[in-house]
Amino acid sequence: MKMTGAQILCESLVREGVEVIFGIIGASTLPLYDVFPQYSQLHHVMVRHEQGAAHAADGYARATGKVGVCLATSGPGATNLVTGIANAHLDSVPVVAITGQVARAFLGKDAFQEIDITGITLPVTKHNYLVMDAGELAQTIHEAFCIARSGRPGPVLIDIPRDVFLDEVEFCPPAKIDLPRYRTKLQGHSTQIKRAIRLIDEARRPVIIAGHGVIISRAYDELCVLAETVQIPVITTLLGISSFPESHPLSFGMLGMHGLATANMAVDNADLVIAIGMRFDDRATAKVSAFAPNARIIHIDIDPAEVGKNVRVDVPIVGDIGQILGNMNKSITPVKRAEWLKQLNEWKERHPSLEIRDSRRVIPQYVIRQIFEATHGEATIVTGVGQHQMWAAQHYFYDKPNTLISSGGLGTMGFSLPAALGVKMGDRSRIVWSIDGDGSFQMTSHELAAIAQENLAIKIAILNNGYLGMVRQWQQLFYKRQYVATPLTGPDLVKFADSFGIPALRVEYSKEVIPAIQAAMEHEGPFLIDFVIEPEENVYPMVPPGASLAQLLEESPKEIES
Repeated sequence: MKMTGAQILCESLVREGVEVIFGIIGASTLPLYDVFPQYSQLHHVMVRHEQGAAHAADGYARATGKVGVCLATSGPGATNLVTGIANAHLDSVPVVAITGQVARAFLGKDAFQEIDITGITLPVTKHNYLVMDAGELAQTIHEAFCIARSGRPGPVLIDIPRDVFLDEVEFCPPAKIDLPRYRTKLQGHSTQIKRAIRLIDEARRPVIIAGHGVIISRAYDELCVLAETVQIPVITTLLGISSFPESHPLSFGMLGMHGLATANMAVDNADLVIAIGMRFDDRATAKVSAFAPNARIIHIDIDPAEVGKNVRVDVPIVGDIGQILGNMNKSITPVKRAEWLKQLNEWKERHPSLEIRDSRRVIPQYVIRQIFEATHGEATIVTGVGQHQMWAAQHYFYDKPNTLISSGGLGTMGFSLPAALGVKMGDRSRIVWSIDGDGSFQMTSHELAAIAQENLAIKIAILNNGYLGMVRQWQQLFYKRQYVATPLTGPDLVKFADSFGIPALRVEYSKEVIPAIQAAMEHEGPFLIDFVIEPEENVYPMVPPGASLAQLLEESPKEIES
């Protein structure tokens, strides 16, 4: 049967199980949008900026485990996707980005809105394509989805000239593909697994660091069985939060630059670190040369390029985390580590990182804790980047799997609102809270229009301190309070939300926090709360730049501030 390139693309997306596409129409994609009404299975969400489309596809993919899809026109439409694609690349999220391109006859001639988007995105995609023949579209779409979701997931870009959408060719369903470059051994090497089990048996002070890979692999049960059987404390990276229930007695929180004191002390004193699905990012390790100085290291990851890249490794195991942990659990024998766990709990008592002080004014940590109480820990929290991100990581307790969605590797301000849009589109029954700072929110606040248009019941909490807070904190501690370019003005957020038909409240005092959160929860649609917080509230604990995990600051040091 003959079909146009646009029809082949839509048919291929349907066959790949796509239900939602995030995008903005443009001249080069007009032929594609013209056939969308023929495919009722595809729901198009019109965002207000292409960066929002990429972040929404990212949030959708993280929440559902499916491949997220975003769509943009040529030129600025395509380049506006790049930040979101890079974000997905660094956080290993399966996204397929489709861009329109100028017609084939105009390629290389600097035509209106021509840009080499495949060249631009080469460093931040797993693979990308320029499709010059409509007959290759079906196979290309199938390959792109296979690559995006295989092994270590990541983004793939497909660039399609405008006239390829119009060409009419015979539709041939894609053949089964073999991509040896993306083939991954999933089970892990049996000898390495045996070596790891031996080290676990011998260790007196082991610790597990669970990263985002546990969530990607959906290896929650396998991780829990391992930890419980051999009584090993579990700490997480930022993106590993919600891979292990935080109410579990073996859970000791997040490590790193703003990690909890007990978690950082555990790594510093460990004799064995079992790193699972994490890449030893500098925000997790702090000073690499001083990381886990007395520990041997087992590193389990699906990407061999990550093993040994940042930290020396004694036992590397490459493969799927779920399968590797499943194999390990068949062979491990129960071990009791009462003395080590007692030590960690004593540190937890002596170094309470999560205390919240009383105040008449709004304290951000208190806001997060009250959102936790109101949602009973059942919400999916989606954050931007900044101080609010760390407070959300520290003060909401994540027992349900995959319930913190945030930008990790790229640290993308503005991620929260469009990503929350994607999360909610993936599952409208989820309770979704977008927690943002006033600076981060203003970068993508226009996506309130898309949220209102889709009538998504996303609850939005803005921690508004009138600053680019995290940068201001560094200026306070390390730059003698030279607050250059961090004081921040903005719109009246209540009026701003109201302009989109979204109800909102402004909260200035502690006594107003709980009623405002209750009002948001009771409202059936989207709701925004502008929490006016203490302007110079800082995030602690904190590991200063160049310091080791053991050198964390648990409160503001006067000698640094002076």
